Amino acid sequence: MTLQTAGIHHITAFVGDAQRNVDFYAGILGLRLVKKTINFDAPEVYHLYFGNEQGSPGTIITFFPSPVGRRGRIGSGQVGVTIYAVPVGALQFWEQRLAEYGISVTKGSRISEPYLSFADYDGLRIELVEREEGPLSKWSFGGIPTKYAIKGFGGAVLYSSNPLQTSETLVHTLGMEHIADGDGYTRYRTNGELGNIIDLKTSPVPLGAGGAGTVHHIAWRAKDNAEQLEWSRHVQSHGHRPTPVQDRQYFNAIYFRERGGILFEIATDPPGFARDEAPDALGEKLMLPSWFEPHRAAIEENLTPIQVREIEVKQG
Repeated sequence: MTLQTAGIHHITAFVGDAQRNVDFYAGILGLRLVKKTINFDAPEVYHLYFGNEQGSPGTIITFFPSPVGRRGRIGSGQVGVTIYAVPVGALQFWEQRLAEYGISVTKGSRISEPYLSFADYDGLRIELVEREEGPLSKWSFGGIPTKYAIKGFGGAVLYSSNPLQTSETLVHTLGMEHIADGDGYTRYRTNGELGNIIDLKTSPVPLGAGGAGTVHHIAWRAKDNAEQLEWSRHVQSHGHRPTPVQDRQYFNAIYFRERGGILFEIATDPPGFARDEAPDALGEKLMLPSWFEPHRAAIEENLTPIQVREIEVKQG
């Protein structure tokens, strides 16, 4: 069986204050908070999921907020830049919108593709690129017309301590196609419409350190549980050591660290975020897995309340 991931399923990062995280990704970027839950391995910490109207694979960015956590350092062994795709013709709208909120933006180009570059409140690096591919988002918030709204991931820039080994994994394990080189990067494509373009920096960069403002892992798509088991065997056959399947409620996950130091996950598309909330009520309530329900009162008391709200533009 030949396996090829359709692209990015989700990206998970560390941040500081939870409300500031919601304000940035929902209030300014206009993503939908599709799930409010906890870190199953550390229930004193939120796990927040943002995406398109239904949290489709290829649109989901997730966060572990911790106001007392250390600040991270972006470097090798990480996703260095998270890239979002917007409709063709939308970059001018976003340049103006980000400026209105006091977000410093720079323009650049990589492998002949223009982008807007900026950082969130914790220093996580983000780029916006215009792409024809991918359906328009149906979610509108904070005055963002759907014709300009973020579709989902355009892709990611990977920082590896061993780019040759990471390239080997992208092509021969994950089934990506090498399509271009330039500006110190190698570009790969998968067969999906979103999260399908991956740029790998061709030279090693200094080692990163986990903490607020850095990506913890990047997850790749498996179409279902059966294919995920195929992925587990396939990954092992290429010399990696995947974990057993982990139940993450909204997808199942296996993890392995590729030889350039980046933590990879392979996550199933189903069951999705509507398994425990109505589609029109996603993200409104703190959702807990069954084994944490007996402790709901204590968990909720320990978490700082958060809300999705519209953000006022900066004056002057």
